[in-house]
Amino acid sequence: MKMTGNTILVTGGTSGIGRALAEAFHDRGNRVIITGRRPALLKEIAANRPGLVAMPLDLVDPASLARLMREVGACFPELNVLIANAGMSRTEDMTAPGWNVATAQSIIDTNIMGVLHVTAAFLPILKTRPNATIMATSSNLAFIPRADFPAYCASKAFLHSWLQSLRHQLRTVPVEVLELAPPYVQTQLTGERQASDPRAMPVVDYVAEVMQLIEAGEHPRGEVLVERDRARRWAEREGCYEAMFAAMNPA
Repeated sequence: MKMTGNTILVTGGTSGIGRALAEAFHDRGNRVIITGRRPALLKEIAANRPGLVAMPLDLVDPASLARLMREVGACFPELNVLIANAGMSRTEDMTAPGWNVATAQSIIDTNIMGVLHVTAAFLPILKTRPNATIMATSSNLAFIPRADFPAYCASKAFLHSWLQSLRHQLRTVPVEVLELAPPYVQTQLTGERQASDPRAMPVVDYVAEVMQLIEAGEHPRGEVLVERDRARRWAEREGCYEAMFAAMNPA
């Protein structure tokens, strides 16, 4: 992926990793379009960063995605990078009386189907553009799950597998497929506490390391793994999966 001169669409670009990536690429001289579900926040972000474009998008609303497709196609036909970052996370207690799949369904609709829908929407454009890239955000928890976030971890494992298949199918098409698998980062993904948790990696540090890896082309198999990602990614190969799982999920 080239670092400058792109037109980049970022889903989930109003906070956390998505916003930090959008701003980092904008600082590099790229045209960046962020999307999100909160119009007031989109307007505020765009006003504070001249040149950044903000467009509303609710990934679980087909009409919203169709509208975005039309607007991007009309205004930014040069689009060549999609960063599919939007996601949600919730705990689930499957032993609780009355447990149902409502939370899991919401996570699947956003984390899985949202990525698939937005990729399907913009892949025809990307296939016609030089230096095209699709980058999607999975998670370090795709490799070893936190058992109290079952659907979230499973959704990210799905993306890890699906992106491998997408990469293989596009092997003769000039569209690069990259995967981010962040560790525990100081965002509001699970609430305010995570954003200030000293155990979590500062989002600015995470994105700075990601940008360095992308610029250097250090992403074997299309996986952009920062240093904190690597132990969990290779835990099974190194024979320490069970110990790591136990440490993350105390009995």
